[in-house]
Amino acid sequence: MTSLVFMGTPDFSVPILTMLKEEGYSILAVVTQPDRPVGRKKVLMHTPVKKEALRLGLPVLQPEKLKGSKQLDEILSLKPDLIVTAAFGQILPNELLESPEFGCINVHASLLPAYRGGAPIHQAIIDGQQETGVTIMYMAQKLDAGDIISQKSIPIEQNDTTGILFEKLSIVGRDLLRETLPTIFNKSNARSVQNEELVTFARNISREQERIDWNQSAQDIFNQVRGLNPWPVAYTTLNLEAVKVWWGQPSQRSYTQPVGTVVGIKVDRLLVQTGNEQAFEILELQPAGKKKMSAEEFLRGTGSKLQIGDQFQ
Repeated sequence: MTSLVFMGTPDFSVPILTMLKEEGYSILAVVTQPDRPVGRKKVLMHTPVKKEALRLGLPVLQPEKLKGSKQLDEILSLKPDLIVTAAFGQILPNELLESPEFGCINVHASLLPAYRGGAPIHQAIIDGQQETGVTIMYMAQKLDAGDIISQKSIPIEQNDTTGILFEKLSIVGRDLLRETLPTIFNKSNARSVQNEELVTFARNISREQERIDWNQSAQDIFNQVRGLNPWPVAYTTLNLEAVKVWWGQPSQRSYTQPVGTVVGIKVDRLLVQTGNEQAFEILELQPAGKKKMSAEEFLRGTGSKLQIGDQFQ
C-alpha cells in the first residue's frame, strides 16, 4: 500500500485529506499548524485539518517550525512514499523534500506560474481576474517554483468572494489530485518547468491592502471587497473610526463629488463617490465595536445621523 504524509491547515485542505483516506492511501501522519487562541476569549482551537484528522483516527503532528524539530525527525523516520501538502503554511526543509521516493507535491490554488505565495485566491479576485484554478506541482526550495504536474482552471464569477472561491477550489484540488496521484506512482505524469517570465506573486494580505482607497474605480473597490470577504475584510474610516465593508456593488449612477463623499442615502444602502465618477453602494458593513449589519440596520441605528456630504477616508 502506498504511504503518505499529509500536510495542511485550513478548510481548503480538508476535502483533500478526506479523499486520500477514502481512496485507501496509508496516511502515516497528518502535519498541521499548532493550535491557536481564537476570539476575544482566546479559546485554543484545533486547525480544520486537525479536526478532520482526529475524526479519521489519524496521528497528528503540530510543529511550530519544521526545520530542526523533533517532528521533522519523526516524519523522516516514517519514510513515506510521498508527501502531499495543501495550504500547510510552512516551508519544507530540504532534507524533507529529498526524502520520499516519489517526492513532495503541493496542491496550490492558482494557475502557476501566476500568483505564487500565500494569498493566491484573494489576489486573483482583487486583481479582477476572470479565471483561476489549481496546480499540482512538485515542491522545490524556491516558493511555489517547482515543476507543474497538472492543472485545472475554473471561471471566477462576478459575485465570487474569497470564501466562495476557497470552497470551489478545494473541491477542484481534491478531484485533480485524485486523478493525478496514479500517474505519479506509475511515473507517467507530466512534468513542466514553470516559465519564470510569467511569474506573479500573491503574498499574504497586509493591513495596508485591507484599506479602501476611494480614488479607485467602483469596480476595483468591488473586487477588493469581495476579495477580502470573509477575511480579513476591507475597511474604511468614518469620523476617524474604522468601518469594515463586508459587501457592496458598483452603482449605475455617476457623481462628481470628492472621492469618499456620501452622495446618496437610500433605505438599504449608502452611495459613496469613487475615483471614476461612479458611486459604490455599501450594502453590508460593521462599525467599530459592533456586529456585522446590513446598511438598512446601520442607518436605523448607529448611522442614523449620517448625512449626504459626510466623508469616508
